[in-house]
Amino acid sequence: MLDLKFIQENTEAVKENCRNRGVEADVDLVVELAGRRSALHQELNELRQQQNRLAKQVGRERDPENRERLITESRALKEKIPELERELQEVEGRLRAEQLEIPNMTHPDAPVGRDESENVEVRRWGEIPEFGFEPRDHVELGEALGIIDFDAGAKVAGSKFYFLRGDAVLLELGLVRYALDVVMRHGYHPTITPDLARDEMLIGTGFIPRGPETQIYSVENTDLSLIATAEITLAGTLAGEIVDESELPIRLAGISHCFRTEAGAHGRASRGLYRVHQFTKVEMFAFTAPERSDAMHEEMVGIEEEIFRGLEIPYRVVDICTGDLGGAAYRKYDLEAWMPGRDGFGEITSTSNTTDYQARRLQIRYRPDGGRPRLLHTLNGTALAVSRAMVALLENYQRSDGTVRLPERLVPYVGKEVVEPLTRGRAG
Repeated sequence: MLDLKFIQENTEAVKENCRNRGVEADVDLVVELAGRRSALHQELNELRQQQNRLAKQVGRERDPENRERLITESRALKEKIPELERELQEVEGRLRAEQLEIPNMTHPDAPVGRDESENVEVRRWGEIPEFGFEPRDHVELGEALGIIDFDAGAKVAGSKFYFLRGDAVLLELGLVRYALDVVMRHGYHPTITPDLARDEMLIGTGFIPRGPETQIYSVENTDLSLIATAEITLAGTLAGEIVDESELPIRLAGISHCFRTEAGAHGRASRGLYRVHQFTKVEMFAFTAPERSDAMHEEMVGIEEEIFRGLEIPYRVVDICTGDLGGAAYRKYDLEAWMPGRDGFGEITSTSNTTDYQARRLQIRYRPDGGRPRLLHTLNGTALAVSRAMVALLENYQRSDGTVRLPERLVPYVGKEVVEPLTRGRAG
């Protein structure tokens, strides 16, 4: 979340940032509550000091009448203090809730816009394939090959779930290992994280674990939720800690399942594997000193590009506009791959610099050499989301006979050059 002092000293800039992002946070209320909290703190301190003075006077007073008067005054103060403490607790709770609604500030170079239609293309790579036949989308390809079973997924778990079979299983495992090898070359340490996290970790990273607007699956009667990304668990590993500056940057690569309700996501653009309730992802995450975060952000988007250039999938890099940014993101880039089934580009990765927004919520700090602890910066980036990478691979590499040729870089990881039909009629 934003620093309270910053909000108080830059109220108009914070309001403008909220307007640019289309967020209806009550900045004035936050400032008002902060003022009320300060006044209550001061009033309580004065009452406690006054009560201490009265207690000392009672001990020294020898006149019975004066002593009784002082005791009465002290008792009245003693009764008033708990009332103010309760009010202070209520104000602090409301202040934190309102403060959490205010999004991060935005990078000055991020485009100002209302929604994804105003995102700005930065660059693109690769040639859009031309087919000598009518290309099919990944749903048709996967079902014809017998390697993606949406019907079984719906029967077992509901719509937007699926089974992978045969070569699709090898493809998922190969994609994960391929992406992991790339990020490890850049110094990211592999980590398999829990698929569940405490709600405080979700809130700390900017997710809404419960309530009508949530996109999260929560476990009833617990403070646990299924994670939407390993960003949540990786950030949480250092919650409440102070690291030495010499340890920075800390680069992590998290492998996890990701769970999202995807409420309201319908239509052809969300067809098949493009938008599902569960998928596997390799996530990059970094803790850095503030002056290094911009460079780390560029490093992450460069790694994402390296991964998809290696797969020879055409893509473009998009600078996300203010109205399409998540609350925690200071700046965000997406990679969008060419997907013949959509006859257009579709998002396959995103990488965000969240500055100290998450670190302040989670109280993650670093200690400069000989200095006082400071909030560090956190960044996250999708190395590879298997489901969407599979969409792009199947559709771009399909052949007229319905099989799919794999890119050369991926062959050693999958163990074959061509994705072929499942040989068994029904999986046992």
